[in-house]
Amino acid sequence: MNALKLTPRTILMLVLAAFPAAALAQMAPDGNARPEQPVVNAPNTNALPLSEHEGEPTATPAQKRDFARAVNLDPLRDLAVGHNGRVMILDTLARESVRTITGRKDFIDIISGEQDPSETKTFKPDPLFTLFDFIFDPAYYTDKPLIYIEYLPLRRALLEIAFPGDEYAQAVWNKRTRVSPSIIDDNVEEVFREYSDEPAFRRAFAQLDDKHELFLFGASNLLLVAPESRDKAWLPLTSLEPNHPTRKAAAELADAWFERDVDRANSAIATLADVLPTIHPDIYPTSRRDLELIYNRSNAFTWGAWVYLVSLVMLVLAIGTGRKWLIIGGVGALILAIALHTFGFTARCLIAERFAIQNQYESMTGVSLFAAVVGLVIMVWRRQWFFGAAAAGAGFLILTGATQLAIPGKSITPMAAILNTSVLLKYHVTTVLTSYGLITLAMVVSLFYLFTHYARRGPTAIHASLGSAGPAGAPSKAAGSESRGPQDSSPAALDSSSLSPLGRGQGAGSLSSSAPSRARLLADLDRAQMVILQLAFWTLGVGTLLGAWWADHSWGRWWAFDPKETWALITWIIYLIVIHARFGMGGEKRALVTAWLSVLGFLVMLWTYFGVNLLLPGLHAYA
Repeated sequence: MNALKLTPRTILMLVLAAFPAAALAQMAPDGNARPEQPVVNAPNTNALPLSEHEGEPTATPAQKRDFARAVNLDPLRDLAVGHNGRVMILDTLARESVRTITGRKDFIDIISGEQDPSETKTFKPDPLFTLFDFIFDPAYYTDKPLIYIEYLPLRRALLEIAFPGDEYAQAVWNKRTRVSPSIIDDNVEEVFREYSDEPAFRRAFAQLDDKHELFLFGASNLLLVAPESRDKAWLPLTSLEPNHPTRKAAAELADAWFERDVDRANSAIATLADVLPTIHPDIYPTSRRDLELIYNRSNAFTWGAWVYLVSLVMLVLAIGTGRKWLIIGGVGALILAIALHTFGFTARCLIAERFAIQNQYESMTGVSLFAAVVGLVIMVWRRQWFFGAAAAGAGFLILTGATQLAIPGKSITPMAAILNTSVLLKYHVTTVLTSYGLITLAMVVSLFYLFTHYARRGPTAIHASLGSAGPAGAPSKAAGSESRGPQDSSPAALDSSSLSPLGRGQGAGSLSSSAPSRARLLADLDRAQMVILQLAFWTLGVGTLLGAWWADHSWGRWWAFDPKETWALITWIIYLIVIHARFGMGGEKRALVTAWLSVLGFLVMLWTYFGVNLLLPGLHAYA
């Protein structure tokens, strides 16, 4: 496939002089923003010794699938590669490259039925196979729906020119959200000439060029040769002597790959895996490569989110029914989810060689872990399982958002310069993120309270699910047992016979086998939200003060009413109001207002956490 003669980036640079762009990022002093990382190390250059293979694709999708299943890439997965300021493994580079180009974790190929079109199947090759296939056989992808275009107007504009008057073809390609390299090659210049004066289109063109450039020149990222010292950059295989075993093996792999010769390819792969770590072995990383591969394969955050959901469902059902097996299962699932979550977070810290809370994605994984751990600790301390349900709910919501949405920072990148100015930052960020976790935890408990409060006006079935089969405040019966008569909710009535292995009594949400009355449940939920809200209030206050102290170290002033600082203060004031508003009210109204203010405070926290960082100019561009 021929490379672009005039890429969108080149056109963009020429046009920007005539059309000044609006600021696309936050205003910030030098050193605040993360260093801009190129998608490829050196366009138009190969880090591999490749033979020229021109012409049409050499394989059918079915042949490509069979070759992908037969070739053994496992020896290459944990080979080290220098890229964008850190040493990662090939498996990570492949995952990041494929995700950048396709907008998803893997490329989907389509294998049409030879006799019956209804037998069409999809095939998802391994990202490492896809990366090498981009390099060794790019012509195969010329007409494939490969390059993801998120900005819908740009996608439609390209397709309207590529398929003039053919609305069906436009609709089919538009639904795929990905276009082929040939569509870009043939039509992007015309679209750019028409829309280059629009800032949104210019941003979309820049993103498109990154993806297309990575597809065309991804081979230049394969810097697989360790340098002589740690302060030097990693080198391409083409820097080795022509007769070096590693360079010869790479050339052999390229030829065997194009010819789909499995035996030759596997032999070359084995040679590369054996010889590369012996080049400057004192520099070549060892155990960290294994950890990074386990981190990639485990998907600990994704699995952790789903286990949190299982725990949440079981513990919520346990609140209503009091069944001991739901309690044990829910608590066990919560512990397993936290274990998975902790492994993912700790592994990322070790791989990045820093405390991994320094971008949006990392901070979300940190917030959810802190919230879940605090919820588990309070659950054990207070022996009431709705703290565990709140912990599971917070963990599930935040981890799902981090793993399933396009949250910035999924790739491990170097630390921004401003983040390395003082050790105070670690304490400031950790404390603030802990407070955000507590705020989320309190919000989940407050939602439990609101649901319980308003459900009493609903049908009997809803009442029963919350621990009462009768009118509000009516006594409940132990789930699955005979009636024991009216239950006394006072502490004196909770004798040792009602205690569970972890519980103190039969209060709402306690670790016992009886469903609570609604009145008692509401009272306990109110106490629970206040315990967490007070912790959040003090933690956020301390975190804000630490931030001011760090700002004095880094910027030479304690406070400058930067948007992030201002909204952090507003968030803290919300919780100041939450706590003090209770003194002027009594009874159920006080608890209800507290719950609604807790939800409001959570929404303000979300704005401070996401909106300020992404939408308002300020000093926190790195956040």
